[in-house]
Amino acid sequence: MGELARRSNVPVATLKFYLREGLIVPARKSGATMSWYDATTLDRIRVIKELQDRQFLPLDVIRETLERDARADSDQAVVAAIAGVLAKHGTQRTRTRDELLERGVRPKELDWLGRVGLAVPGADGLYRDDDLALLATLGAARKAGLVEEMLPFQILADYMRTLHQLVAIELSLFRAGVIKRANSSDLEQLTTAATELSERLVVLIRRKLLVPTLRRLIEEETREKTTGADTAGRMRRVRKRRAAKPKSRRRH
Repeated sequence: MGELARRSNVPVATLKFYLREGLIVPARKSGATMSWYDATTLDRIRVIKELQDRQFLPLDVIRETLERDARADSDQAVVAAIAGVLAKHGTQRTRTRDELLERGVRPKELDWLGRVGLAVPGADGLYRDDDLALLATLGAARKAGLVEEMLPFQILADYMRTLHQLVAIELSLFRAGVIKRANSSDLEQLTTAATELSERLVVLIRRKLLVPTLRRLIEEETREKTTGADTAGRMRRVRKRRAAKPKSRRRH
């Protein structure tokens, strides 16, 4: 704290007040009385003094301003880190629309994938990275015999709706659980680890769910058929009883 006071030219008592009010936070603590502050803390103190001395803002407004700016900076850092992880899976391959069509991609499928944002060329008109991987996966499915009647490409819309919900939940939890607790210096590393972990988890959990879910679907279908057959059988028996019941004669 003394070193921080010397470098920031702010009294120790004032820094302790900032600490109690949550305006500054140690980067790490090595004991009950020893705390370490990084360079970002100095910048934060300068901003606090600027807002106090020149703009005469109260501490609650200063805290809200700093938190809002910190969230914005953290979000941008997370975006950059996630983009970096995704870039690792990228390739240098590019394809034009004509090249894709020559390789067997159907115009109708390519146009539909473009409309839903799954295969969109860049400003230079070239398709790249995951777009090409997606098109290659669909092409492999077709070559394996999964024709459009068996696996219509529109089924990807159901995938997207479900995955949108999954990704939204994942990022909401990350922003609430990690960003609020992580030091700014660790945020890129934590984001990279979390992004790679989530991709593995999705694959592993899907594997775990495939067989049990298939069994559940089969059981539900079997129950529905059994229930339907029982209902149909009862209705037939009722009709037979009604048909066999003698009709009463009317008296004249």
